[in-house]
Amino acid sequence: MPKRILQGTVVSNATDKTIVVKVERRVKHPVFGKFVRLSKKFMAHDESNSAQVGDTVRIRECRPISKRKSWELVTGADA
Repeated sequence: MPKRILQGTVVSNATDKTIVVKVERRVKHPVFGKFVRLSKKFMAHDESNSAQVGDTVRIRECRPISKRKSWELVTGADA
């Protein structure tokens, strides 16, 4: 089964080997027909602590690493 890949912005890198990525998507409102932006935060594993706040990164689904962390940072070689 292929793993999902999402793109978002790093909003926090305070914890060791973990980043928080905010992923935004545009959805059409069912009643008004206007496009609205919905966002969700994902915790992702960053083995080398390379991502900084404000970076645009890609994350990939992986096995659960901790209770809330089941995504990993996609590096240039893995992409």
